[in-house]
Amino acid sequence: MSKDSNGTNNTSCHCASCGIAENDDIKLRKCTACYLVRYCSVKCQKEHRPKHKRECKKRAAELRDELLFKQPESSHLGDCPICMLPLPFDPKKSVLQTCCSKTICYGCSYANQTREVEQRLEKKCPFCRHPIPKSNEEADKILMKRAFEANDPVVLTQLGTQRSEEGDYKGAFEYWTKAAELGDEIAHYQLSCFYYFGTVVEKDEEKELYHLEQAAIDGHPGARYKLGMFEGRFGRYERLLRHFMIAANLGDDKSLEKLKELYQGGVVSKEDFAATLRAHQAALDAMKSPYRRAAEAANAEEY
Repeated sequence: MSKDSNGTNNTSCHCASCGIAENDDIKLRKCTACYLVRYCSVKCQKEHRPKHKRECKKRAAELRDELLFKQPESSHLGDCPICMLPLPFDPKKSVLQTCCSKTICYGCSYANQTREVEQRLEKKCPFCRHPIPKSNEEADKILMKRAFEANDPVVLTQLGTQRSEEGDYKGAFEYWTKAAELGDEIAHYQLSCFYYFGTVVEKDEEKELYHLEQAAIDGHPGARYKLGMFEGRFGRYERLLRHFMIAANLGDDKSLEKLKELYQGGVVSKEDFAATLRAHQAALDAMKSPYRRAAEAANAEEY
């Protein structure tokens, strides 16, 4: 019997509750949690729920794990939109442009600044070429406009961070919640911290894990590391190892150190640890470039 991409028997064209067949007048809808069965109406779905509940939960958990443990192509930061190399994890080595909400690596930013100084050019965004705001007030106005007119999740997350640094945790929570709804990984991670510590909300482990998983799925290594530590508390070492390996493959140092400890303790095989070491180094090497090295050297000379 053939199956579709979600593992559903696509030859099954009958309502799981009443058995009515699909036709031109009756369209069956899949259970959106497990995709295993179909229903002709909400009434049939509710009536069949007691019989289907256990199987549904099992399959839904399997589908969630397939998504959760898939190796992301890159970290949640993505690539610099100019040099197209992965952005470094260190926030001091990139800059968010308020005009277009693009995060530019310090190498491209340095190269642009050098060119402007040498040619005596007006200071502009290296990506969209919009003039750089002349004051913090002007920059804040641009951010607010992008947040509420463009509904930009990156800007909403940035505003949430600003509110948090000012001690306005309720405002930060509101901004991060809206950004998370729009799919921002950093906002998901910050919300997980709020639910863990009980900051302006009740402590809620279920919500904490939900936001950690959402961030991890989109390549946030810090969220992935925390999930690994959580699994370790309950002795689920297979899941722990998978989390740490995925994060280390993205270039996360903390996860690699944990894997090193586990390797020394005989929990991780030599082959798996060697493969992870190679992937970790490859991820770090991909973040390097001549312009980034020049920017780092210039910064070192300055300080």
